Amino acid sequence: MSQVHNNVLISFALQKWYEINKRDLPWRKTKDPYIIWISEIILQQTRVNQGYDYFIRFIKRFPDVESLASATEEEVLKIWQGLGYYSRARNLHTASKQIVTEYKGEFPKSYDDILSLKGVGDYTAAAIASIAFDQPFAVVDGNVNRVISRLFRVDGKKEITVFAQLILDPKNPSTHNQALMELGALTCTPQNPLCHNCPLANFCEAYINNEVLKYPTKKESQKIRNRYFNYFHIVYGDNTFIRKRRAKDIWLNLYEFPLIETTEQTSIIEITENMQYMKLFGLLSHIELIQIHSMKHILTHQIIFATFYKIKIPTTEKFAISNDFLSIKEEDIDKYPISRLIHKYLEKCQE
Repeated sequence: MSQVHNNVLISFALQKWYEINKRDLPWRKTKDPYIIWISEIILQQTRVNQGYDYFIRFIKRFPDVESLASATEEEVLKIWQGLGYYSRARNLHTASKQIVTEYKGEFPKSYDDILSLKGVGDYTAAAIASIAFDQPFAVVDGNVNRVISRLFRVDGKKEITVFAQLILDPKNPSTHNQALMELGALTCTPQNPLCHNCPLANFCEAYINNEVLKYPTKKESQKIRNRYFNYFHIVYGDNTFIRKRRAKDIWLNLYEFPLIETTEQTSIIEITENMQYMKLFGLLSHIELIQIHSMKHILTHQIIFATFYKIKIPTTEKFAISNDFLSIKEEDIDKYPISRLIHKYLEKCQE
């Protein structure tokens, strides 16, 4: 039996399995490239069960590219709040403006034009081109990478992309690609794959050779960095103070309380000797410490050890803070996009 014939059989078995086993998801019921784009960006770093509600909320608030393009970045980040990897939201916003200005509000149809959008890489461009416009581009995300790697016992992005394109059904690339992604998500999982339920088991070289867990080859994990954040939640009358993060770092353009980052876990006494602390509070004669909350927040390559100091400054004190801080009513903080860490802290305060 020729490899070409095998490729046809693989795609046929895959699509037949998909029609029976696919999950009922809203972005699978449309050919609207905008809807498909939003779903693909949300699901880049997020599992379906985590991203589903965010997708629904995002589309409700921004039902089309014009509504997204005309929104402020703060509105977009607020809707995205808690989903993480905030550069995705910023890129979506920038790309929506591209579509409005460069493509007169109509989502581009060609692969190269889709690829030109901010934040869109090979995978996302292929997904939109194939699912929305039925163009024959193979999609290779993490799930597909794993399926192809095991199916043909291959490693490396270039080789996997070649094999993914070889088995693609050019007459029905939309269903084929979605089926391959779904198989990786539901059956060909990283650990404990359900090989006995897999429609491709008879074709899978890794399964036939009892080497499923050897593929794809594991990459060396990136070193985890520990960081120590000391936040000051200041209560001054009815107000508190927040600042937008500007540096090229985590949580760009999200708001936070005054922050002193240290190289290690630091006590409140040591913090008071810090120059940044002196700049914030050095001239005050009276500060009341109300609460201390310590929290651990895990990101992909960083662990944040955060300590929140809620402090009260009497209004009899003349308190001035640098101009890059906003003075806001305490209850208005929900109007600003904040990190999941700050959000969790605020939830703790209400317990």
